Amino acid sequence: MSVEKVREFLKEYNKDNDIMEHELSSATVELAAEAVGVIPARIAKTLSFKNKEGDNAILIVTAGDAKIDNKKFKSEFGHKAKMLTPEEVLEYIGHGIGGVCPFAIKNDQVKVYLDLSMKRFDTIFPAAGSSNSSIELTCDELERFSHSEKWIDVCKGYEEMEEVK
Repeated sequence: MSVEKVREFLKEYNKDNDIMEHELSSATVELAAEAVGVIPARIAKTLSFKNKEGDNAILIVTAGDAKIDNKKFKSEFGHKAKMLTPEEVLEYIGHGIGGVCPFAIKNDQVKVYLDLSMKRFDTIFPAAGSSNSSIELTCDELERFSHSEKWIDVCKGYEEMEEVK
């Protein structure tokens, strides 16, 4: 099970016992927000795209209310955004759709990027490897645990507020 891989991965940070496994699905932003009891924007969704060469993947973690801005994506990565198929997600990432997260990634060549849309919150809730798991993390923890490349600005459509609790 992918959630067990994530649990093992998070042991290094003493966060393995912080994973929440929900009785109901948390496979979508709305379901995850309901399961955790927060607004959808605080769900950190992990989106999987092909890299520029088309032979691997990049992950972008965004706030739940954000959408990829194609112009910003192309400016940042030098190519058009093309999402992975569910089969490619399993092949490169190792987590199924609905449980994709930036931890315990199958292919260590996959690069992780964090979108600034999440910086509005003290804590956010990414998935933890399954379609019914999540973990509450600060943005600093997410940055450290995901081994992200950097913070980027490739989203639109979210409420740009000072900070939302």
